[in-house]
Amino acid sequence: MLSVWGRKNSFNVQKVMWLIGELGLQYHLIPFGGQFGDCDTEEFAVINPTRHIPVIDLDRQVVWESHTILRFLAAGSHFWLDDPRKRAQVECWMDWCQTTLEPDLMMGVFWGLIRTPEAERDWPTLHDKVARCSRHFQVLETILSRQPFLSGDSFGLADIPTGATLYRYFSLDIERPMLPAVEAWYQRLQSRPAYREHVMVPYDDLRGQRIRL
Repeated sequence: MLSVWGRKNSFNVQKVMWLIGELGLQYHLIPFGGQFGDCDTEEFAVINPTRHIPVIDLDRQVVWESHTILRFLAAGSHFWLDDPRKRAQVECWMDWCQTTLEPDLMMGVFWGLIRTPEAERDWPTLHDKVARCSRHFQVLETILSRQPFLSGDSFGLADIPTGATLYRYFSLDIERPMLPAVEAWYQRLQSRPAYREHVMVPYDDLRGQRIRL
């Protein structure tokens, strides 16, 4: 049985749960983190020394870090590409999301606007992060104007990390550039049951809550 430590409204957990849903895997979700318990404990450090969610255990193999979990679960499925050249194109987008988009959107805009109490918001930094996100999404707009998915002609692993940001990006009260190709991609993702179930999760209870990821 696949066990998952995390909470449904955690963005990094959502990426993993979305793939689990796409693969049709049976799983047991162990509510953890935030309102379900502090990750910063010695007991949890035995499972994950970095003390972050998500963490999975599949047949006594413990894996942490969301994108490592995605690669681990995808291996051996139709989401995994044996050709290293083709797989590199997928992993480029996975790493770009984690190192470029997420710091500005999730840790910048979302954390600064939603997770930070209104009286404590750093508006100059927020405006800068919103502008940076606009540039990032313009990059995606260029790519998606030529192909329906980040993975190419069909849905694949490259779509999951960045695609998981769209629900929050398009629901935030911020200025966004015109992004018809990105919005069309978002619509295609919303047609997937696993996306609706695991990514389109309300986050109102996170407002003003500085709880650990």
